[in-house]
Amino acid sequence: MTETIHQQLVELYGPEEGQSTYEALIQIIERKRVSIRQGVDPGPLFDEKDVVLITYGDTLQQPGASPLHILEKFATEYLHDTLSTIHVLPFYPYSSDDGFSVIDYFAVNPRLGTWQDIARLGERFDLMFDAVINHMSAQSEWFRQFLAEEPGFQDAFIAIDPATDLSSVTRPRTSPLLTPFQRPDDETVYVWTTFSADQVDLNYKDPATLLRILDVLLFYVEKGARIIRLDAIAYIWKEIGTPSIHQPEAHLIVQVIRAALDLVAPYVILITETNVPHAENIAYFGDGENEAQLVYNFTLPPLLLHTFLSGDATRLHHWVNTLHTPSAQTTFFNFTASHDGIGVRPVEDILTEEELAMMISQVEAHGGHVSYKTNSDGTQSPYELNITYIDALCDPQEPQNIQVRRFLASQAIMLALAGMPAIYIHSLLGSRNDFEGVERTGYNRSINRAKLQSDEVLGQIAAEDSFRAQIFQGCLNLVRTRIAHSAFHPNAAQRALSVGTSSVFALLRQSETMQVLALHNVSEVEQTINLGEFCRNECVDLLTSATLPARNHTMAPYEVRWLALRQA
Repeated sequence: MTETIHQQLVELYGPEEGQSTYEALIQIIERKRVSIRQGVDPGPLFDEKDVVLITYGDTLQQPGASPLHILEKFATEYLHDTLSTIHVLPFYPYSSDDGFSVIDYFAVNPRLGTWQDIARLGERFDLMFDAVINHMSAQSEWFRQFLAEEPGFQDAFIAIDPATDLSSVTRPRTSPLLTPFQRPDDETVYVWTTFSADQVDLNYKDPATLLRILDVLLFYVEKGARIIRLDAIAYIWKEIGTPSIHQPEAHLIVQVIRAALDLVAPYVILITETNVPHAENIAYFGDGENEAQLVYNFTLPPLLLHTFLSGDATRLHHWVNTLHTPSAQTTFFNFTASHDGIGVRPVEDILTEEELAMMISQVEAHGGHVSYKTNSDGTQSPYELNITYIDALCDPQEPQNIQVRRFLASQAIMLALAGMPAIYIHSLLGSRNDFEGVERTGYNRSINRAKLQSDEVLGQIAAEDSFRAQIFQGCLNLVRTRIAHSAFHPNAAQRALSVGTSSVFALLRQSETMQVLALHNVSEVEQTINLGEFCRNECVDLLTSATLPARNHTMAPYEVRWLALRQA
């Protein structure tokens, strides 16, 4: 393993710098070994019981209590027997972008709580930490040291002559690529800022920067990280004259991180966040053993939205049957919503322009917004739909029972698919668009990031007829069923089947001991299918324990059936 790291660093930095960087990294690893759990049997990296909650540290609030304490209290009381892992979105001190412009990688934002709060949460749940390592806050100490040209930090960020031709660089935002800053001697320096003027990109051509970041990642492992999310990792290596996305060196850096973690903490999982077309996204699995074990399944949210909008699962069916991962150590991170919006780039090669326009039209009709990126030719194109997933799927004026059934059907598909599923807290709690948040911040993404009073939410989920309660209990029932059956293991075989109607998405999941046919009516009309094609006498619905005879079965609008066909 150490020889692998050595070779990777030599490839990145050349023989001399590669050797010295390797020696420094080994020293960091040896120092960290003392405080990182050793001799732990990693066991399987993941199984069917792994389900993740995605949340901000302060989504749930209560006067007089730290938000992380409120989160721990809520999760312990309501989620301890269903969800295995909590992804607390960046909980470090920050200056903008709701946490993704980190001021100090080693601290917990005091407004959220303390490292002790994180540790308490980690006593019951596995934890997923964000490594926001493509960029850092312009208000960080590291950037101050860079501007002051202090030893060790002169090359920590990327200063560029503003006359440089950067037209080939891929732009995920409409903001300027270079931002001017003043050094203490009043010299103006133009710094690379991929995402905003407050988010200054780190320079990985400087070995000292890579070493500092590896130290950060091992610190996160010390603090209990089981999964580490590499934010915006595709942009990490800049090369003038290239798109500066998905550079070979970006993959090499992921490989160095993976090799270092495998050496000192083989139980830790890497996940890459690359919201790009599918083929580029899955490249971060590497060869199945040398890069990320998890990759976000970014195609799923927009494709699933299209499926319910059209009432037709044909595109979803064909796409699912193309999915594969390169090894048993790798799987998809399946989700429908997150703190960001619904990215549309991943379906560029799947949906037509008309279908994408129809999706955008529905999102806008339901109160959502569309965010745009600047293309290399100066034009703009949509990259993200900003709306809660519930409101993307459902007209708020529809009857409540229809909205509940449609949304739960979407979550059932996500939970049935091969991979590790993740549920955003606002999906779990049935939250609607936060229009006030958008008005207050002027930021489209705020629509899906509401802050909630804990007591209010608990009262609503306790009221059985409330929208929140029906969504919350419906989601947890789906999760309980998934985690109880081996056919839903991330590596269990899967195949989308034809059942005589394109309005029913049928998914066959199969482990060594169990076979499940998951049926989902994605339309607003009844659908009839012949169960006799799949089971001889009768099938048991795992969700309701009902026994269904092997004959024609009528599925109500948005009905879900998970049928056990074989069980050892």
